[in-house]
Amino acid sequence: MSLPFVTADLPGSGGRIKASPEDFRVEEQPAYLPQGSGPHLWLLAEKRGRTTRELARELAAALSVPEREVGYAGQKDKAAVTVQWLSFPVARDPDPAALAGEGWRVLRASRHQNKLRLGHARGNRFEVAVRGGDAGRARDAAGALAARGFANFFGAQRFGAEGRNAAVGKALLTGRLDEPGARQAARDRFLRRLCISAWQSELFNRWLAERMAEGLFDRALAGDVMKKLATGGVFVCQDPEADGPRVAAFEISPAGPIFGHKMREAEGAAREREERLLRESGVGPADLRRGGGEAEGTRRPGRLAVSVEIEPLPDGYWARFELPSGSYATVVVGELTKAGAALPESDD
Repeated sequence: MSLPFVTADLPGSGGRIKASPEDFRVEEQPAYLPQGSGPHLWLLAEKRGRTTRELARELAAALSVPEREVGYAGQKDKAAVTVQWLSFPVARDPDPAALAGEGWRVLRASRHQNKLRLGHARGNRFEVAVRGGDAGRARDAAGALAARGFANFFGAQRFGAEGRNAAVGKALLTGRLDEPGARQAARDRFLRRLCISAWQSELFNRWLAERMAEGLFDRALAGDVMKKLATGGVFVCQDPEADGPRVAAFEISPAGPIFGHKMREAEGAAREREERLLRESGVGPADLRRGGGEAEGTRRPGRLAVSVEIEPLPDGYWARFELPSGSYATVVVGELTKAGAALPESDD
C-alpha cells in the first residue's frame, strides 16, 4: 500500500540514498552496556554489506560456539555500515584484532553476566547521505516533522523483496498452505515468524494510514489504547480532553494494533474500528490463536517525536537522527525526499 506523508504539504528534497554502503550508517544504541565481567563475551562489531545473521554465523564459527547461542538485540541493514553488540558464551577472551572477516571487524570486547537478547536496545542512531537532494527543502520537512511528529509506519523492507511476506503470513494464519511460499515458511520457524510479523505490520500500517486520512494522527479518542512513550506502559483513554495535551507533548501516543490473541483490546468505537480492520483482512480470532507464539500481539505507538539534523554536502546532504528500536529510518528519509516508493531493502 502507498503510505501517506505527515509533511505531504511540503515539497520533497528529491535525491537518492545508499549510493554506497558508507552513505547509510547505523549505530545501535544499547539499552545497557556490558559490565566488564561475567560468562558472556560481548563484541562490538562493525559490518559492511553483510547481514547480522551472516556476522553472527561467522563469529560463532571463529569462537567455536553454536550459532543458536549467539545473542544480539536486533538485525541491521545489509546495504549499510552498521555497528552493534553481539554476545557469546565463551570462557576465554580472544584477541579482538584477530577477529575479522569479509565485510566485518570487531571494534571492542567486554564481558557481561547475561546473554544479549532481542529487543535489548534503546534505539539506533542513523547518518544518511541523500545524494542529489535539496538540503533546504529537507530542512523544512525536518522542521515540520519535529513539530507534527513522525508516523511510525513499518518500512517497505518489512515486507520482503517482492512484498509478499504479508500474504504468506496470512496464509499461515488461515491454514491456506497453497499460497506460494507458505509451505516453506511453515517448515522454517524464522520464516514463519517473519511472515506473520509482516502481516501484522501491514494491518498496523492500514490502521495508522486511516487515522491520518481522518485527521486523527495526533488526537486521543475515547477507547484508544494509549502508550506511554517513556516507559512503554499502556492504558485505555477515558478522557480525550485530559489525554490530548499529553499526546501533543509527545508524552503518550495512540497505540495501534499488532493483532494477536493476547493483544490489549481497545474499547468502544476504537475497538469497532480495529475489529472492522481485522475482519476486512480475512483473518479472525481463531486464526490468531492458530498463530501461537508468533501471533500473541502487542501495541505499537503511532506517533513519535523525531529531531533530524541536516548538513549540506556538495552533492546533497546528510540527515542525522535517532529512532527507537523497531522504527524505520527509511520512513523518515521518505518524508524528507518524498520518494517512499524508491526506498531500499534491508535485512532488519
